[in-house]
Amino acid sequence: MAATMTDPVDSSCDFSKSPVFSSAAINKMENQESDGVPLQTPWTFWLDRCVHGSSADEFQANLKKIYTVRTAQGFWAVFNNIPAANEINVRASYHLMREVHKPLWEEPYNRYGGTWRIKCQKRDTTKVWREMLVAAIGEQFSDAIADGDEICGVTVSIREREDLVQIWNINADLSDKATVIPRVHRLLPDVDFPAIFYKRHDTHQAFEKGRR
Repeated sequence: MAATMTDPVDSSCDFSKSPVFSSAAINKMENQESDGVPLQTPWTFWLDRCVHGSSADEFQANLKKIYTVRTAQGFWAVFNNIPAANEINVRASYHLMREVHKPLWEEPYNRYGGTWRIKCQKRDTTKVWREMLVAAIGEQFSDAIADGDEICGVTVSIREREDLVQIWNINADLSDKATVIPRVHRLLPDVDFPAIFYKRHDTHQAFEKGRR
C-alpha cells in the first residue's frame, strides 16, 4: 500500500542546506527511516548540471546521487534540507527516480519510455515540483497509466526563462492511453502551464549518439 502523503514531518536531522549530506547526517537519516512509514518502492534523489554538447560520460560524471529514501519521513528529511528548486543554478536539475535508477534515457529501465514535459512559470516551479514529488512517491499516478506502464521518475530543470518539470514513464508506446496530464491539472487546478507535451527518449537527437 502506498504511503499517505500529508504535511511534511518535522525532521530532527541537523542538515545544512546542501545537496550533499555528511556521513553523520546520513547516519541520522538512516536511524530516522528505520521507524518511518515505508514507501511502495525506494526513490533516489539526484542532482545534475546540464552542459550543452557534453558527452554521455561527462553527463554521468556531473550526475550526483543525493540519497535513496525508503519512507515518507526520509523523503521529507531530504526534501526539507536541500536547496529548493528555485535556489539551484540555472541549467541544474533535480531528479527523483524509482529505486536507484539513474535519470538517463539510455539506461535499460528507461530506454523504451519518455517524459511528459511541463513548462512552468518561475513563480509556480516550487509548487509544481513539490506536488509532483508527493504524487510520485504516493503512487498517485498508478491509476492514470495503462497496464504494463509505470511512472519511474520526476525531474525539475531550471532554465533562463520558463522552468521544466518532467514525469518519466517506462513505455512510450502506452503514453497515449495515459491520463497523467488530466491528473496533473486536477492536482494543480490553479496553475497555468505555458506548454505540456510528451517526448519519447528515442526521439532525442542525442539518444545513443554520445553527446547531449
